[in-house]
Amino acid sequence: MSLADAFVRSGKVRDLFALDERSLLLVASDRLSAFDVVLPTAIPDKGRILTGLSRFWFAQTGGVVPNHLLSCDPADLPPGWASGATARADLRGRMMICQRASVLPVEVIVRGYLAGSGWKEYGRTGGISGIRLPDGLLEGDRLPEPILTPSTKAEQGAHDENIGFGRMAELVGGPRAEQIRDIALRLYEYGAFVTEQAGIILADTKFEFGTLAGTGELILIDEVLTPDSSRFWDASDHRPGRPQASYDKQFVRDWLETRPWDKTAPGPELPPEVVAGTRARYVEAFERITGASFERYVQEDVIAP
Repeated sequence: MSLADAFVRSGKVRDLFALDERSLLLVASDRLSAFDVVLPTAIPDKGRILTGLSRFWFAQTGGVVPNHLLSCDPADLPPGWASGATARADLRGRMMICQRASVLPVEVIVRGYLAGSGWKEYGRTGGISGIRLPDGLLEGDRLPEPILTPSTKAEQGAHDENIGFGRMAELVGGPRAEQIRDIALRLYEYGAFVTEQAGIILADTKFEFGTLAGTGELILIDEVLTPDSSRFWDASDHRPGRPQASYDKQFVRDWLETRPWDKTAPGPELPPEVVAGTRARYVEAFERITGASFERYVQEDVIAP
């Protein structure tokens, strides 16, 4: 069977292939989504940046929660899947062989700062996802403590819906929801500690979880603490009361907000300067957080200086 024969589906960023009853192949493309729409312009090397950062964080957080990652080596694929040098080069740095899991129907968002849709909701209601916050907070302010603000998982092209913890408990079960909240807050706190050492603020981030067949064990899946799933701010430039300098796709969102676009597919083409600026921010996030050379990662498939 070839790689094409094993194709299952494409998500916003990743292409999914069936290996066997136990495992899947995830390949991160260079596609970019914003406002839940896949844009027509790719960001060169973005898939490798996301995969490299996820590999780094999966290794760092295995003591907090197990994850789905089994291998990142093209040599571990079935015979014929990546037999040529070009095929191996295309996959290297952007592929993950992962355990199959039943994906839970919620996106688990943890916020440590007031930004994005959370800032807008706070302006309307004085809180986020039913959690009351102090009066008088500014955009970009640090919250008194990190909070869990889950959302539904919308179909591609539709918009996710923010929900409260009670609704999440209805969707996944009360004990499971409590477990997820505890793990997600611990992951956020660890991620914020690591990024702080690199001069980066982890403003908020999204996790996804699944359960293993047979055991029902909860595992971390998809990607973790990347510029696609997180807001990374430059700590040296952090000033509440305004948008923050970032190392994530907020740069693209800000440009899109200036365009006459209704946030439905297809999105507008990105100009070369926005593409280059986005790639530079993603590469800088990779190198500052991991302490590794992105060029070496591309050439040698290792996360090292």
